Amino acid sequence: MGYAKLDAIETLNRLPDEASWEEIMYELYVTKKVNQAREQVAQGGFVTHEDAKKRLMKS
Repeated sequence: MGYAKLDAIETLNRLPDEASWEEIMYELYVTKKVNQAREQVAQGGFVTHEDAKKRLMKS
């Protein structure tokens, strides 16, 4: 995750110049969470739709 600064800069550049602090913080938070999820999926840390359905059927 060595590209956090670059991700933040890209996120900021996509926002309008009049973006509020709240909007900026929200976008940075979402970018962070999406990147974490992508890393988790790349490492095999996910549940397929079929597996989720099977788990729910057991409940």
